[in-house]
Amino acid sequence: MKKTCFAIFFVLMSLSCSPVLQKEIVESGAFPDSLGEISEHPDFNKGNLFVFGGIIVKTTATKEGSLIEAIFVPVDSRGYLKGLQSSNGRFLAVYRGGTLLDPLIYSEKREITIAGEFIEMRKGIIGEMDYNYPFFEIKDIYLWEEVRKVDRYYYMPPPYPPYYYRYRYPYYDPWWGYY
Repeated sequence: MKKTCFAIFFVLMSLSCSPVLQKEIVESGAFPDSLGEISEHPDFNKGNLFVFGGIIVKTTATKEGSLIEAIFVPVDSRGYLKGLQSSNGRFLAVYRGGTLLDPLIYSEKREITIAGEFIEMRKGIIGEMDYNYPFFEIKDIYLWEEVRKVDRYYYMPPPYPPYYYRYRYPYYDPWWGYY
């Protein structure tokens, strides 16, 4: 029985540490900490595979395929987002697979992890400013679960007698919040 429990525990732990993208792609890709590392030497980085994350600004369907514009977010060695400390720039990534990345699903503010081959620098516009985007071809993509903002609800305790509460009134208790 102990061996079975240990085996189940070991399998669950090994699955929880798996990368979000295909293992072969993650092992062969580089993990940049910023887009500056790529855009400073575009000729040197052309054709290299990079693994990074992003927060989607917009997704459009083009003749090339599904085009994603996103804000760069660094990832750890398994493809999990490290978090956005400050803007490290934006990038463009095209998905030329047989399926469309639906703009309603791959919508604004959704988080993604991408393994992409660097193609070139492309000129674009953000607002009224000219911008040079690093342009990638997506080899593998992972769409993170959508984070939904939930309204704050407070639990109303049943009407216990006043002496039951640690504090005199329930709305003074720091665990209940204010009414």
